[in-house]
Amino acid sequence: MNARTARTAGAAALVAAQVTVLAVLFHRPPAGLFWWYAATWGLFAAAVWALRGVPGRPAGRLVLAGGLAVIATGLSGPPGTSTDPYRYVWDGRVQAAGISPYDHPPADPRLTSLRDPWLFPGCAQGHFYPIGDGACTRINRSTVHTIYPPLAEAYFLLVDRLSPGGAGLVPLQAAGALLAAAVLLILRRRGDPRWAACWGWCPAVPMEAVNNAHVDMLAVAAVVLALGVARRPLGRGALLGAAVAVKLVPAVVVPGALAGALSSRRGVRRALRTLLPAVLVVAAAYLPYVLLSRASVLGYLSGYVAEEGYDEAGARDRYGLPRLFLPDAWALPATVAILAAVLFHVLRRGDPDRPWQGALTLTGTAFLLLTPGYPWYALLVVALVALDGRWEWLGVPLAGTAAYLTTLGTPAYALAAAGVVAGLTARLRARGGQAAGTWPYRWRRGVPGRAGPPS
Repeated sequence: MNARTARTAGAAALVAAQVTVLAVLFHRPPAGLFWWYAATWGLFAAAVWALRGVPGRPAGRLVLAGGLAVIATGLSGPPGTSTDPYRYVWDGRVQAAGISPYDHPPADPRLTSLRDPWLFPGCAQGHFYPIGDGACTRINRSTVHTIYPPLAEAYFLLVDRLSPGGAGLVPLQAAGALLAAAVLLILRRRGDPRWAACWGWCPAVPMEAVNNAHVDMLAVAAVVLALGVARRPLGRGALLGAAVAVKLVPAVVVPGALAGALSSRRGVRRALRTLLPAVLVVAAAYLPYVLLSRASVLGYLSGYVAEEGYDEAGARDRYGLPRLFLPDAWALPATVAILAAVLFHVLRRGDPDRPWQGALTLTGTAFLLLTPGYPWYALLVVALVALDGRWEWLGVPLAGTAAYLTTLGTPAYALAAAGVVAGLTARLRARGGQAAGTWPYRWRRGVPGRAGPPS
């Protein structure tokens, strides 16, 4: 066995071990789950590192086969750490009955006829009882209106229409797996295929996109198409607008993708050609629901912002990193100021030919400063890392999981921030040394529309 074959076999063995641990993880109870999950991240990191010694074509095949196997593990059990998919099923069912999902919360007695023992196991079918989360239904926040944007609601309706009766959450999980696999195929065709492993082998993908079936996966697919495939500003803007109309979180990607907009008049015009279709797509997506709904199509958005502590700097664990150094009252203004400075840098100095670079810088910084407690939001960061190649940002999704499953949220985000600084330092040093010409620092050059060298 020659050295290259041995390296390929070693990387394959690490991916196989990760698949095995993931398959066990999805049948584990929530207690102690994070440490199993952390073990899969260790195997993931080792497998990606082992790809350094695997040549291009074998690496591409291994990335594809391993990625599909990792993604498929998410189908091995019901959602383990989230109840959001139950709301998706309910919203799809309500729309199939010709009712706007924004008009009534699940607890509304006028929707009693749509209940069944699967979604409402604690309720006598056909009768209304006061519903508290977990007391009568699997749907979380069942006394408030839905929060999901219109293209997410259209997705829920489509899945409902295509699902056989009694399928439960399997259609949503299967849709998430198909979307994750499609993103893997897109990423694999860009530049060095080994960077696609940052997406396909990442444990966050089977956990959040497939097992928990989060609709964020649909938004991530739109972002990857916008930044990795679309070459014209109009198409890129339309896809970014579609991502925002699925989940509002990708709104932070849009200004980041306008890299270099303030560097010239041409940049300003290009930015406007991107922003205008994005705004129009969001408006067009909301319009039918605005016309058909009696209640606000923003749903529980304001209540969610307050509940999660984003309206007050001192609430819960939000703005965790700024609060380590500043009084609570200063954390929110400091976060806004830092994000504004990063955005100005991206708009002024960013590379317009690599919009994913500015998008990752701004999105990753926003996550580090806001310290969200839901790890599925960070699927965006995973995809942007696979587009851009700055692996140091992968600590962000792992920190989000620590915040969600443990009490170590702020320390985990602090470690993630330290990792970003360390990676940036190593990258700057590598630019002038021999490492700058080797993977993972080297990209294939001269391929139009594909990734360039990471900075």
